Amino acid sequence: MNPALKFLYVAAAILLTGAAGMAVAAGADLGQTAKQVTNWTAIGMFAIFVGATLWITKWAAAKTKTAADFYTAGGGITGFQNGLAIAGDYMSAASFLGISGLVFASGFDGLIFSIGWLVGWPVITFLMAERLRNLGKFTFADVASYRFAQTPLRSFAATGTLVVVAFYLIAQMVGAGQLIKVLFGLEYIYAVMLVGVIMMMYVLFGGMTATTWVQIIKAVMLLTGATFMAIMVLYQFNFSPEALFTKAVEVHSKHDAIMGPGALINDPISAISVGMALMFGTAGLPHILMRFFTVPNAKEARKSVAWATTWIGYFYILTFIIGFGAVVNLIPNPTDYFVGGDIAKGLKGGGNMAAVHLANAVGGNMFLGFISAVAFATILAVVAGLTLSGASAVSHDLYASVWRHGNVDSATELRVSKITTVILGIVAVLLGIIFEKQNVAFMVMLAFTVACSANFPVLFMSVLWKNCTTRGAVAGGTVGLILSVALTIVSPAVWEAALGNPKGSALFPYASAAIFSMTAAFFVIWLVSILDNSKQAQKERALFDDQLTRSETGVGAATASTH
Repeated sequence: MNPALKFLYVAAAILLTGAAGMAVAAGADLGQTAKQVTNWTAIGMFAIFVGATLWITKWAAAKTKTAADFYTAGGGITGFQNGLAIAGDYMSAASFLGISGLVFASGFDGLIFSIGWLVGWPVITFLMAERLRNLGKFTFADVASYRFAQTPLRSFAATGTLVVVAFYLIAQMVGAGQLIKVLFGLEYIYAVMLVGVIMMMYVLFGGMTATTWVQIIKAVMLLTGATFMAIMVLYQFNFSPEALFTKAVEVHSKHDAIMGPGALINDPISAISVGMALMFGTAGLPHILMRFFTVPNAKEARKSVAWATTWIGYFYILTFIIGFGAVVNLIPNPTDYFVGGDIAKGLKGGGNMAAVHLANAVGGNMFLGFISAVAFATILAVVAGLTLSGASAVSHDLYASVWRHGNVDSATELRVSKITTVILGIVAVLLGIIFEKQNVAFMVMLAFTVACSANFPVLFMSVLWKNCTTRGAVAGGTVGLILSVALTIVSPAVWEAALGNPKGSALFPYASAAIFSMTAAFFVIWLVSILDNSKQAQKERALFDDQLTRSETGVGAATASTH
């Protein structure tokens, strides 16, 4: 056996044994830190899942020999498979735990997030899918920099990718930590560390092939589990949604308010801004865009989007039912699901674990174990995709293309990717600990704000506007990136809720910065580009027709970069 794989299996065995030992200790005497009685059925299913994914990792490792294999599975994934994998990537902890938790805590407003995420897919279908597949190789920077100077554009793209990945990782690690805390009875900090180590092991050895198949399997398991939960909830009310909503209004502390908007977002600017972030941010997420390089041609790329949209739309309908199902099952019986019967604490935490507790309520201990394992698979698959996109940004865009100007072999690039993976894993653990109290759906929305403000405008304008130049793209993207991050930090969600500053002290009053930062990015790209009359700009505009031909047909120059 390969020594690295041998180490992988030994380390996994040690981790699982250590986790079981800590679970025994936690179950025996947790004192004031006790969060949940140790669930051995769930732990057993968790162990089975870890073993199965290790086998997938071993199988994938044998197929991962080049950078193309590591980043894009060699382009050998079919449209249907990739559609399921995209759905698996998109049905993250934020979707499963976060949206159902938002519905549980606030009702109707939880739909804003699910609808916003869903309607972003037509943007990708009609504007991005074919162009991404025909112009790109490993990262979205390959597409955006096709006719532009490589160094400034790729440097910006890598920075934007890493910022988005960091925000997205927060949500996944928070969900993972809370899930394992429920599963093992561990304190949150140890749960996050345990999950972080296991996730790094998978990503280091499996590459995109393992990530894709874990996502596919996870998507099937999650759709199956969520369907069963929704059916069991509706069965309680003779499959009458009206009866379900009536009961939810009766038992929820907010009563009629949960059936109307305004609980989470109560001003029009925030509502529009959040909608823009969720819709256009989808087309700027690096780990989603990267998936279009795993299929062999543009036709399969379009099929990927069609299948992904189908599964994602169906799943978001289920999360709404699950959220209201949690209301009618958990709130009347808080002592069964919350320590000390403190339902207020469950609501204050955003209800992140509402779906997991509902699984126990409708399916018993065995189904709780299944959903816990599926939720962990959800987080594992998404973090794998995020880590791959972050690693590719550093190794392919920065190291290979900017620092080494393409003079680097595949083995060296892979080594840089794996070093980056370890660093990203450590950062993910630290961020997960810092942002423990945040609702995971909202934290992902922050990542979408950055994606729609920095990555999407650059990608959109570079591909579709002839007069766009390197200077315009980099200037506009940088403005969008800085504004989105700065305004997010001084918004109530981070400045007050995460950093603990007094209520009302936030400098930026709205829930999302997208309406300002995205608009500013597009304006600066336009203004700087039309004012740029340099020889470099003239060359870049002249190459637009070549780019357009290749983006629509896949036929053209291998690269048209002006360097």
